[in-house]
Amino acid sequence: MSEELAALDRTHTWDIVLLPSHVVPIICKWVFKVKTKSDGSIERYKARFVVRGFQQTQGPCYDETFALVAHMTTARTLIVVAASCSRTISQMDVQNSFFAW
Repeated sequence: MSEELAALDRTHTWDIVLLPSHVVPIICKWVFKVKTKSDGSIERYKARFVVRGFQQTQGPCYDETFALVAHMTTARTLIVVAASCSRTISQMDVQNSFFAW
């Protein structure tokens, strides 16, 4: 958990602001996962701090959230185009990526 909080702090993921009396905050929670090796032994414990975005309601800050995630149809299209052009696709895992728009 401390690793995840440090990463969120390092990337300035949020700003602490005063909550207006008429605003209902969106609930956040911790999601825990045990990552295992191929032999079944524990590789490491993972913790992610997530927001329950489905609780968000239309309002002045509604469009201020963003997640850079590709849709599955986009990924499938990329694979089809690469295969039809005899291209190679590489994949990598990036931890705590942050893009400043």
